[in-house]
Amino acid sequence: MNAADARFQELFAARPVILAPMEDVSDAVFRRLCRKYGAGLCVTEFVNCEGLLRGCRNAKRKATLTPDDQPTAIQIYGSDPDRLAEAARIAEEAQPSFVDINCGCWVPKVAGRGAGAGWLRNPSAMVEMAKMVVTALSLPVTVKTRIGYGPESDMPIVDLARRLEDVGVRALTIHCRTAAMGHSGAADWTWAQKAREVVSIPVIVNGDIKTADDAENAMKLTGCAGVMVGRRAIDHPWVFRECRARLDRGETIADPTPAERVAMCREHLLANVEVRGEKYGVQVTRRHIGGYLRGLPGAAMLRQQMNLEPTLEGCLAILDGVRAVAA
Repeated sequence: MNAADARFQELFAARPVILAPMEDVSDAVFRRLCRKYGAGLCVTEFVNCEGLLRGCRNAKRKATLTPDDQPTAIQIYGSDPDRLAEAARIAEEAQPSFVDINCGCWVPKVAGRGAGAGWLRNPSAMVEMAKMVVTALSLPVTVKTRIGYGPESDMPIVDLARRLEDVGVRALTIHCRTAAMGHSGAADWTWAQKAREVVSIPVIVNGDIKTADDAENAMKLTGCAGVMVGRRAIDHPWVFRECRARLDRGETIADPTPAERVAMCREHLLANVEVRGEKYGVQVTRRHIGGYLRGLPGAAMLRQQMNLEPTLEGCLAILDGVRAVAA
């Protein structure tokens, strides 16, 4: 067993609570924040294989990892197996923990072109594509997928899990909705359980993991190797420490204090501005601010003020006023 394989096994032996790949969310700044609060593994924003092969600046940014940005996997997506394999080799050069293939994005502009969840329309082609990527790399390759594409009565995920393991895929993350469901309806975790029962590789359960109760219940029901948290992390990155406390010690910990909420706003804002510059750094932090300030007196007005303030200095002044009240 080589060092990469040993590290890979250790990651999943720890029953990780994983930050999901989310476009314009799971960047390096947010990964550091989530890791600080207990995310045992992070996955990058999904990287377009064509952009990576063309040397597109945004794709290169997404696939660049600093030495302290570990453990992190790079997720790629595309509709052409040869191009995916070629892009995976480029991603491997960044030395991620592993390379993940996105076979779950349901957004029409992705799935409609045969990428992401579009692969679920033809499971055999998906398996052959995964085999090509596995063969191209020395690092472990994983797949994130959904339980099926449309409202099929017999979802393909169980047989698909078995076939993906057979071609060398080392772990599966299963979002327990169909592609047609998008984010609607309830995730059915029993599909992750069914898939886990027929493979020996780690299976991660994803979909509607919003609280420590959810993480505990999903793990107990499915017997999976870990859970992946997506949308809940956007406005509540403390979810990782809450899930870890429950899974590791059976504890329920207190919600973040008002002071912690204000401190998170400041920390995220300052880090984003440092990396992206003032204008864009302020803008990209706004999607998180509403959740960070939730429950504080006048939270709706504070959120509106922060959304309208274009400067770092102005945002910090607003937060200083809140901090004085919250202290």
